[in-house]
Amino acid sequence: MSFQNKVVIVTGASSGIGAAIALSFAKEGADVVIVARNNEKLKVTEAKCEMVGKKPLKVLADISKEDRAKSIIDQTIDKYGKIDILINNAGIVRFGNIIDGKILSVYDEIMSINLRPVIHLTTLATPYLKKTKGNIINISSAGAKVSHPSFLSYALSKYALNLFGQGAALELAEHGVRVNTISPGPVITDIWKNANFSLESVKGLDFKIPLNKILKPEEIATLVLFLADDKVLSITGLNYLAERL
Repeated sequence: MSFQNKVVIVTGASSGIGAAIALSFAKEGADVVIVARNNEKLKVTEAKCEMVGKKPLKVLADISKEDRAKSIIDQTIDKYGKIDILINNAGIVRFGNIIDGKILSVYDEIMSINLRPVIHLTTLATPYLKKTKGNIINISSAGAKVSHPSFLSYALSKYALNLFGQGAALELAEHGVRVNTISPGPVITDIWKNANFSLESVKGLDFKIPLNKILKPEEIATLVLFLADDKVLSITGLNYLAERL
């Protein structure tokens, strides 16, 4: 598997799954564009990528801001002239329910990161992906099926992301652009720490998956590289439940 001269954008690349994905592509020779809001953490990813491959393009951006999202595409094209792969990985977890009165504010915050920027970046990247016959991989969650009341807004965002992936795959197929989704089971990353959620609390969630085990970010990265490879050109519109079997 080689991604020599492939240009790959990875959002949420400062830690966890995104950092693992960026590092894996760098090891395979790709030109990687790493995107996140946290400069200090993104510097760590940048350094790790440079140790195993080419120096990545580091883009500090809050993808919920339309102008910053556009700057990701603009900077990528300015430097590399093309886009081959878009990895929509950035996401947040927040908790709130109907009874505590927080559900609407939590819903708005989550959708502003987990769904709207995915639609926006997909739209902006598509003209370039059509030229390269590239592909998009959206990182969703097995949590789309979790019905815990305080988890509802997050579950809604990921369920909607899954549906968007299917619709985008149908629309872009005739242009040679593939769109797939990966739905990891529980993975311990900063997304939980940022939501003040403990490891034990994560283990206590029922993700409705065959084995309720904690995954490693590198396992998800391996699946991402498989789906992004030109050798699997017939795979599009699918949602892979990533669970350690």
